[in-house]
Amino acid sequence: MLHRVVLVLVIVPLAILFIALAVANRGLAPFTLDPFNPGNPGLTVELPLFVYLFLAVILGMIIGSAATWFRQGRYRRLARDRALELERLRRQPQAGSTAVARSDAQAGST
Repeated sequence: MLHRVVLVLVIVPLAILFIALAVANRGLAPFTLDPFNPGNPGLTVELPLFVYLFLAVILGMIIGSAATWFRQGRYRRLARDRALELERLRRQPQAGSTAVARSDAQAGST
């Protein structure tokens, strides 16, 4: 249910916005990698403007995701260490519980 609400309230309006942006920016725009000779055809690409806009959004999402991933690394490491510690403690025989179980068994047999 929540998935459908997110789809209707977020994804659909974003899709409409991106489609309108693409239709409004269909004109070709040159992109050159040579700042000293902008007319160099070997280093110039002409694509519709919306392609550049979409690529900028995608690149921003990738850079933001990578930055978030690296910033949260210490928390993932801490969670991994705690999970290993918990697993180690679960596998470790508990001396106190076996002594209590033995004394209960001895008390019950008398």
